[in-house]
Amino acid sequence: METVALVGLGNIGGRLARRLVAAGLHVIGVDADPARAAAVGAEPAPSPADAARRADVVLLSLPSSREVEQVVLDADGVLAGARPGLVVVDLTTADPASTRRLHARLAEAGVALVDAGVSGGAAAAERGTLTVLAGGDPAELDRVRPVLAHVATTVMHLGGPGAGHTAKAVNNFLNGMSLAATAEAMVVGTAAGLDPAVLLAAINASSGRTWASEHRFPGIVAGDLGEGGLTSRLQLKDLDVYLGLADGLEVPAPLGDACRAEFAAAVEAGYGGRISNAIVDAMGDRAGGLRVGPRAQEHEEEGA
Repeated sequence: METVALVGLGNIGGRLARRLVAAGLHVIGVDADPARAAAVGAEPAPSPADAARRADVVLLSLPSSREVEQVVLDADGVLAGARPGLVVVDLTTADPASTRRLHARLAEAGVALVDAGVSGGAAAAERGTLTVLAGGDPAELDRVRPVLAHVATTVMHLGGPGAGHTAKAVNNFLNGMSLAATAEAMVVGTAAGLDPAVLLAAINASSGRTWASEHRFPGIVAGDLGEGGLTSRLQLKDLDVYLGLADGLEVPAPLGDACRAEFAAAVEAGYGGRISNAIVDAMGDRAGGLRVGPRAQEHEEEGA
């Protein structure tokens, strides 16, 4: 039986761990909260080094490149316990430049890194229908495809080291832009007196429809923001990754800047820990407390 270590058992990682356990794999779990491993049916490990020492494959599901670098490079990190031939799969939405550095550092120890951004969110992780956008050696990706098959229905190889995380950064900009643009349009239309449900149906039957209007806004208009998914703070982090990529390439990204400003405003207004869908309420606050759907006009400020 293959042994998989999973470092980071939060919103996505915890769901992946449960699916791997259910598939019959031996899963070793590592998290800042030690209770999470047992809660998802994984064998708890005291450190990433200990988990890597006993695993065939190490999956990382962490908030950002900062945590990835700590988990890999710290004294009790993955590299300290890794043996030649180990494959590390980084599922984090991470900075491609950091990813390329880690590829090189791990390669010196005979360890392969596959950068593998995942798309689909918590719902797809729960169902095992994620899309994986991978970079690195295609042969190493092929080695871990049987593991990824338990959590993803689409696994695409984008290119060399960092290519997967680059594709994920671009995708997440479009995801954030679709959400912010649809939210603004719905707020403006509702302020103009249109019924939000009828307006949404009109948009989804017309050329203005987006992934957000089709998949997110039916729930939002019904009053359910869908809490539990990607937060506004993490969406802001993802946009910073995208803008850092564009800046490093010296490619202007004015729409990325505009999208970032909207999510930054939502975070500043106290919505940082709420699902990114709540940007529609942050925009509604600036429109005098307007709501696109039957929700209270007030919200609990962070730290209140």
